[in-house]
Amino acid sequence: MASRNLSRRINSLLVKHSRLASQRRALSALAELPETHQMMKKTCRDFADNELKPIASQIDKEHRYPADKVKAMGDLGLLAIAVPEEYGGTGLDNLAYAVALEEISRGCATCGVIMSVMNSLYLSPVVNFGTKDQIEQFGTPFVDGKKVGCFALSEPGNGSDAGAASTVASLEGDHWILNGTKAWITNGYESEASVVLATTDKSLKHKGISAFLVPKPIDGLSLGKKEDKLGIRGSSTTNLIFDGAAIPKENLLGTPGMGFKIAMFLGETSDSPRIGIAAQAIGIAQAALDCAIDYATTRKAFGSPISKMQAIQMKLADMELRIESARLLMYKAAFLKDEHKPYTKEAAMAKLAGSEAATYVAHQSIQILGGMGYVTDMPAERHYRDARITEIYEGTSEIQRLVIAGCMLKDYAQQNG
Repeated sequence: MASRNLSRRINSLLVKHSRLASQRRALSALAELPETHQMMKKTCRDFADNELKPIASQIDKEHRYPADKVKAMGDLGLLAIAVPEEYGGTGLDNLAYAVALEEISRGCATCGVIMSVMNSLYLSPVVNFGTKDQIEQFGTPFVDGKKVGCFALSEPGNGSDAGAASTVASLEGDHWILNGTKAWITNGYESEASVVLATTDKSLKHKGISAFLVPKPIDGLSLGKKEDKLGIRGSSTTNLIFDGAAIPKENLLGTPGMGFKIAMFLGETSDSPRIGIAAQAIGIAQAALDCAIDYATTRKAFGSPISKMQAIQMKLADMELRIESARLLMYKAAFLKDEHKPYTKEAAMAKLAGSEAATYVAHQSIQILGGMGYVTDMPAERHYRDARITEIYEGTSEIQRLVIAGCMLKDYAQQNG
């Protein structure tokens, strides 16, 4: 009897130790990145400093797609971080993706959004929902940056309503025929394939939406004008206009009616891309803070660097506080996703905190630079313009607050019966 009691006690201690070890790993992920992730962070930072930062202003001014830099990111494995190695990807986790994307966005926000689309919106649905043949055709050739893809969900009239797709696809013989217009498509001009959501059965509403793999160019598909945007101007944003575009029957992604599920998994109403936008926003914010510190420590007033002034120090402290708070929320969301735990609230919090930190820090950076912050000789005004979109796409700040509140109220109801 005593032996059995001792055995139960030892087993209880082992379980407790296992839980404590898991908790320590969780705390470690927030306090200090694992060695692999630290190496990736340094690699991406060096690449951003040496390859992206020097040409970011030129890309912005010329609205130029950075094809050579996209290829270089592909060579580093940055366009397919979560894609399994068997398909040519890096095979790393979501925390690695967040760490890498922050550093790339710190160097060039245009390159950051291209990297985000390739990882979160194009390759992710292909790898997670595609057949082996589909992955071989639309996945593997796109992991190294020689080709890029895009994701077509939004339409001129549906905004964040993923279930309101007016683009339709009808099956005629061995082909699906697509008709309709997709809007705000990043990589629209440069992409050689697209994941397109279209309605296949209007009577089923959102359950009648399907996803398709569409090669580009293709007869019946034309492109709208390149949007002249406030920021992130090196990536093309355009409409995809389908007018009787025929694609093979086997290009259906998943099963009929699975499109809305894929949108939930990937698009504006889901959690995963929000971690990526948080990383992008934090990268822009960090770049703006770096610019402010560099200027404050070299610009002199009344015989001393303005960094000696308390007013400037107050601003710098507030900027750092917001960035680091958002970064920890991003790490937590990515860690929870990697642990296959619920992370809806944490992803929304990370995206909200990161995007609002980006706009705040970019604003304060211009204040610190004064008149120099208002001219294109300094990158502060570019950071200010680049930051603004992060509060809009992948769900606006207002949407994030609704998601957070909804999760809170649901948790409260469960805890209180």
